[in-house]
Amino acid sequence: MPQDMIRYDILAQEALRGVIRKVLGEVAKAGLPGNHHFFVTFLTGAAGVRISSRLHEKYPEQMTIVLQHQFWDLQVTDVLFEVGLSFGDVPERLVVPFSAIRGFYDPSVNFELEFDVEVEETVGDNDQGITSIAPVPQSDKPKLATPSTKPKPPVKTVKKPVKAGDKSDTEETGDKATASVVSLDSFRKKK
Repeated sequence: MPQDMIRYDILAQEALRGVIRKVLGEVAKAGLPGNHHFFVTFLTGAAGVRISSRLHEKYPEQMTIVLQHQFWDLQVTDVLFEVGLSFGDVPERLVVPFSAIRGFYDPSVNFELEFDVEVEETVGDNDQGITSIAPVPQSDKPKLATPSTKPKPPVKTVKKPVKAGDKSDTEETGDKATASVVSLDSFRKKK
């Protein structure tokens, strides 16, 4: 079989990350249109990801955030996005490079993208509570942090499904929701 010297696979993934960049950029300017909202799965140990030590300890491999009702200060650049979210009534600022995104899903129109991403591990904290990283092989048991509301349509994947290690329910208190761990496999159609 001939060798792909151009690396179409990498070019295609970068083009699809451009879709996410464009969509999040528009949301940062004008807000979420209609019923659109996003599940964004990223690897917490990927290069350039900045999350608190508390979140990295809870989600050492990967997590999924939901951009729907309770997020603020969304900022998008050519290489990353920053967003404010609340986890267990604690406000957090997340910095996520587009290269760290493993999955993007808009359940309102059943649109999903999945990517191959290198995983890295924590090797220490700096004085601001932000973790540093070093490369390691990818784990078989990633964790996802999502709210208890499940997407309406089933998730369709183009690559291997994402599996969750631990599961717990989301607790809602008043008007504030806290994150929990769920498996996206539960939303997929069984063959």
